[in-house]
Amino acid sequence: MLNKILKIVLITPVLMTGVFISDAQAQQQMKPNIHVLTGEASAKKVSNDIPSAGFGSSASEQRIPGDINKHSIGIGLGQTFLRSDFHEHGADKITPDIYYNYSASYSFDFMANAHWSKHKFQNKDVTIKGLALSIKGKGFQFDAFAPFVLGGFGFYEPQATRNIGGTLTKTREQLVFGMNIGAGVELRLNSEWTVGVIAHYHDPFSVRQDINGDLDGSYMKLLILGMYTFN
Repeated sequence: MLNKILKIVLITPVLMTGVFISDAQAQQQMKPNIHVLTGEASAKKVSNDIPSAGFGSSASEQRIPGDINKHSIGIGLGQTFLRSDFHEHGADKITPDIYYNYSASYSFDFMANAHWSKHKFQNKDVTIKGLALSIKGKGFQFDAFAPFVLGGFGFYEPQATRNIGGTLTKTREQLVFGMNIGAGVELRLNSEWTVGVIAHYHDPFSVRQDINGDLDGSYMKLLILGMYTFN
């Protein structure tokens, strides 16, 4: 199941890019035909009424008015799937996340994610802490419904309790850099509330250990997200 989710996250940006490029080509092909079939004055008026594809100024006509330069904060709740070393020391479980979003333009947002959770398995455990910073892109929008992709870097501090020779030993704690990518959909209920779902993948860089190998793992979060927007 987790492999399928990862494939969706990786394929979604490619599909959105293809749709966006196809839409741009279609719009460019439509405008010359209008000039042929109509007079110059009428063609100019009709051509100007056709929204230009891309992330230009006319893209605002495809968005909900007044949704830029605003702040949003919300909570995501769902399953955290551990991988690699993290999976060996802890079990998957339901966890909460905190999200912050700033709508910088009609097509791009800044998004920050903060999370902390402890996962236990038998007599071992793993703790994951992270602050992920991302750029969220919305290639197109249907009314108040919009799919999106995001990606960026962040700061992580994973730690695990290992069973080494019959002795429970905590790994060395260290703040490391890492990357995150994701994809999801959101529905704007009104000017203040937005709901959606998101698949968010986090890959902290490995933490070097004195014994028993480096701590190296990653995790995927599949969350239901609710956001409150304010000025």
